[in-house]
Amino acid sequence: MAEGRIVLVSGAPGTGKTTVAALLAADSPLERSLHLHTDDFYDALRKGAVPPHLPGSQEQNQIVVEAFRDAAKRFARGGYDVVVDGVVGPWFLEPWLQAAREGCLVHYLVLRASREATLARALGRTKLNEALNRELVETMWEQFAHLGPWEPWAVETTGLTPQATAELLQEKLRNHTNLLTGG
Repeated sequence: MAEGRIVLVSGAPGTGKTTVAALLAADSPLERSLHLHTDDFYDALRKGAVPPHLPGSQEQNQIVVEAFRDAAKRFARGGYDVVVDGVVGPWFLEPWLQAAREGCLVHYLVLRASREATLARALGRTKLNEALNRELVETMWEQFAHLGPWEPWAVETTGLTPQATAELLQEKLRNHTNLLTGG
């Protein structure tokens, strides 16, 4: 059985990660695929949890990132196409670069939509109250607005449907344009 790949679909909340990741997993070229929703890892925290965008969450976030990275690696080694959907900015890429150095095929795709589109999508959610949701989205949108050396990994999605975004990402995956090399 061939080893699968890991596809990181990242970006600020409200950019369409979950919807697009589900489409990518359903349309995987492999016989087996997995949509790994990283929010599930955060939602499983019961005591001592710190909202991941707040100061003081760094150690917790590092542990969570490493946990879903390890789960993704295990499924990929088992022949699954693993589509990871989560807020994985350049500040959390080192565990994924390590996976690439270990021989995993890791793609990194950062969805980016305009601030207005991102806020419109995210503010309709009921998970958090509107004030907290707005704070989270605006904070994370700013962090993904300028990726420095990782800018080529950003994919502009403003105005695209989820299906059109998934098709654009499938092309990038086929062409290996967003691979992490671990270097």
